[in-house]
Amino acid sequence: MTGFNMKVTGKIEELTKTCVDHSTLDLSLYGKYDVKRGLRDLNGKGVLAGLTQISNVQATKIVDGETVPCEGSLSYRGYDIKSLTRGLLDDHRYGFEEVTYLLLFGKLPTVAELDSFTNLLANQRSLPTNFVRDVIMKAPSKDIMNVLSRSVLTLYCYDKNPDDISLPNVMRQCLNLISVFPLLSVYGYHAYNHYIRGKSLYIHLPQKKLSTAENILRMLRPDKKYTELEARILDLALILHMEHGGGNNSTFTTHVVSSSGTDTYSAIAAALGSLKGPKHGGANIKVVSMFEDMKKHIHDYTDEEEVAEYLRKILHKQAFDKSGLIYGMGHAIYSISDPRAEVLRQFAFALAKEKGRMNDYNLYSTVEKMGPKVIAEERRIYKGVCVNVDFYSGFVYSILDLPHELYTPMFAVARIVGWSAHRMEELINVDKIIRPAYMNVLDPADYIPLKERK
Repeated sequence: MTGFNMKVTGKIEELTKTCVDHSTLDLSLYGKYDVKRGLRDLNGKGVLAGLTQISNVQATKIVDGETVPCEGSLSYRGYDIKSLTRGLLDDHRYGFEEVTYLLLFGKLPTVAELDSFTNLLANQRSLPTNFVRDVIMKAPSKDIMNVLSRSVLTLYCYDKNPDDISLPNVMRQCLNLISVFPLLSVYGYHAYNHYIRGKSLYIHLPQKKLSTAENILRMLRPDKKYTELEARILDLALILHMEHGGGNNSTFTTHVVSSSGTDTYSAIAAALGSLKGPKHGGANIKVVSMFEDMKKHIHDYTDEEEVAEYLRKILHKQAFDKSGLIYGMGHAIYSISDPRAEVLRQFAFALAKEKGRMNDYNLYSTVEKMGPKVIAEERRIYKGVCVNVDFYSGFVYSILDLPHELYTPMFAVARIVGWSAHRMEELINVDKIIRPAYMNVLDPADYIPLKERK
């Protein structure tokens, strides 16, 4: 352990055990007092904590007075995500900027409004003088999410009005962060790749005429080259990751922190810390790593029973990371289908075909088919299980040759839009600090003088 000798380390382990011994709860008390662990019930339904107009996630419907599972749906400002993405694809245009406008301002832009807004984002797509050198390059890290957090907090110092939470000022800050997140992420990776891995350093400036997705690929690759299909699928992936209701962990964090009246940079840094977790935005890395391990142990990708047997080993903590989790399988809300995964699946097929990765795609398809069956056989579950967006997004990123270090930052590049919309919504409507209650379940204790303690 860095900074500690063995004696101190041993003492810390002893103190940790004491902490655990005196902090472990009787989990049966959650049922006794009807406290929803994780703010969710056994069926995964979240405790209602707020109201929003930004997006809606639906996985159930009422039939004859009963709540039953249904095909999952996701809408942005009332527009179904499948309809939105289909419209963009039919018109053969990139949609990141357009959907950003929709989420922030609540309406689809006109041609003139979209052109003006796209130019606004493009003109904001730059960092303060020497910021890359002084902030990103001087403290490179393999963890680009931490680089993002540090960079966001440092941008506070470059803002003339960082603590002003008037709506126009917060909107200005949010639009700037949306514009520079791709730069912070890609440059952070290049700094790590050069200073820690010893590879060549590339810093390509973004081009105003290009979309966000095109600029990401252009800045990332040494030769600045990419195909149209690559850029359009990355654009689609960003749109699908932009927003997912107010209750997801990082967005709820944005609401909680914003409700305290703190500055935009602190609120977004807190959201980044939440998204970084492997149970949230970091899951797609786990999916890809799981499949890499799977390919070492499965001989026939089309043999459903061989695939199922490996999945059983995962559930019994005998394979991969011994966590007992099939990553990319299951969701807190969706039980029959995740609409984001459905949209991404068809384009993962097209990209796999273009890149000669159909064997890998077939393995993903087999796991998607067999995973829910194996989980139903091996686990007691309260609702159905389906693949989630992480299942195919990690695969898409791997085909795009995005380094693993950028998987979660790409999620952040998209989700900063949703966080910004929710921060504005919180400041516009609520003006009340979020403070839920926790029940104390420890009996009172009498004070013991120091000399009498054992």
